[in-house]
Amino acid sequence: MVWTIFAIISGLCFLVLLFSNRTRRHNEPPLDKGLIPWLGHALEFGKDSAKFLTRMKEKHGDIFTVRVAGMYLTVLLDPHLFDTVLDDAVSFEVGQSRSKLLERTFGLQLNGVKDSDERSWMQQQFHAKSLTQLCTKMTSHMNNLLRNDFNYSKDWRQDGLFNLCYSLLFRAGYLTLFGNEGNASAVYKEFRKFDDRLTKLARKSLKRDEKKLFTSAREKLWELLSPTCLHCESESWQQEYISFLQKEGVDGEMQKRALLLQLWTTQCNAGPAAFWLLGFLLTHPEAMGAIQSELRGLTPQDVQSPGAHPTPVFDSVLSETLRLTAAVMINRDVVQNKSVHSSDGREYFLRKGDKIIIFPFLSPQTNPDIHPEPQMFKYDRFLNADMTEKTTFVKDRRKLKHYTMPWGAGGKMCVGKEFAIFTIKQFAFLVLTRLDVELCETGARLPPVDPSRYGFGMLQPSGDLRVRYKLKAT
Repeated sequence: MVWTIFAIISGLCFLVLLFSNRTRRHNEPPLDKGLIPWLGHALEFGKDSAKFLTRMKEKHGDIFTVRVAGMYLTVLLDPHLFDTVLDDAVSFEVGQSRSKLLERTFGLQLNGVKDSDERSWMQQQFHAKSLTQLCTKMTSHMNNLLRNDFNYSKDWRQDGLFNLCYSLLFRAGYLTLFGNEGNASAVYKEFRKFDDRLTKLARKSLKRDEKKLFTSAREKLWELLSPTCLHCESESWQQEYISFLQKEGVDGEMQKRALLLQLWTTQCNAGPAAFWLLGFLLTHPEAMGAIQSELRGLTPQDVQSPGAHPTPVFDSVLSETLRLTAAVMINRDVVQNKSVHSSDGREYFLRKGDKIIIFPFLSPQTNPDIHPEPQMFKYDRFLNADMTEKTTFVKDRRKLKHYTMPWGAGGKMCVGKEFAIFTIKQFAFLVLTRLDVELCETGARLPPVDPSRYGFGMLQPSGDLRVRYKLKAT
């Protein structure tokens, strides 16, 4: 018995040593394995990835490899290098990480559905005539919810700005895409429980009691999104998506889970983005004055048609908000050895089997060499002196193609980008023109971000900003 235990321990020690003895080869990026065998930097990376990667950048520069739970992650923070990876589908693949993550968080397996087919379907739904119809519905639902929530009362109310934005935008988006008025509030309640815990579950750091709450909320959402509960219209977005899944051979159980994924994908970012945008305006009077001056006299239809009625200040405020609070993390698997060249001309060898991470939040978005005083909100950062959009930013004396990347690897090709921008701007316009909003406490500041949200789209605050608001007198 003793010898058996000794043999097992010896075998485990051998495996640990086997996976811990990697050394840096010629021309490979700097290698930082951490002090703990196999685990490496997993704890620090999982706790606050932005803080950890900032420390690594200061130590190693714009490209380096770190060990995280047995994996070797090569982090690229030179925007000039991004297209080398993103445009090379032969050497770098999305891989199995996404499928495993979807199964762990959403219980979802869509083995028979090609990503390209689903993307093609989504593009049809979020472009041209279909996009116009969705925007019209979204505006109608936002107006109705705002009016119904107040019930025509002009008394002052108090709430957290994050709760106000997330609640109203989620319900409006849910009604637009899923169409069931009867359970919108119930879905929002369970969705918040689900969303609040999703990022920690994805990183396998969710405690047992919290995991039970997550699982319970997920199961309730599956039920609330089932066809028997939705009673959807035959031509609704949700029914069209179900029809697509059925044609792809997806069974009823997986259809509910796929609907939850789409609910999270379409609704988890707009509310937080609107919160940060309005929060920055409320805590920066000069920016609020500039945007109110620009919006004075405009109608919702004017904001909906930027070509006829340009809103350069509004657009710059939105770009600056997303620069500071959009924190997607782009992942690729290295499927064959590859050499890349940094902006200073150095060659780096990327090893097959490693993973690539691009984290635009850290660079370019908060890189001081690209955006001076990067942690400061500057409402006119994306404006030229003649009030046109500023698109010229440089690094190492070269113009950047990627100077901000809030939409991730998709960029201009991001399927839901236009609908998301419309939603955020339209909601902000309604709040600024239909409501009187002010801080409950003069001089209040925005709460810090929740570090567990890095890598999962829009950041969320770790607290809230208390505001008082009422319908305008006219």
